[in-house]
Amino acid sequence: MNIAKLEQKLLAAGRARSADERVPFAFEKRVMARLPRRQPADGGAAWARALWRAAVPCVAVAVGLCALALSLQTGAPHQPTLSEELETAVYAALDYPETPW
Repeated sequence: MNIAKLEQKLLAAGRARSADERVPFAFEKRVMARLPRRQPADGGAAWARALWRAAVPCVAVAVGLCALALSLQTGAPHQPTLSEELETAVYAALDYPETPW
């Protein structure tokens, strides 16, 4: 398909149509007058708005996970954590007396 030929056909079809009288008087001038008044998009404001909107669901998820962790922890016996096991292994050498070499 030839893009240039298609473009020419579309432009010819658009020029062949008569102007529609239903468009209000000076409509294009009113539209063009509003364009310069638009402020450029501020990326920082968009990020701040998105982060504030995401803050509430994040807090809700954190509270839910804390409640779940507390409910699961109450019935289980104490299991040593990795840091406790590491500390026990490191300090185990201090419990033995020195060898007389």
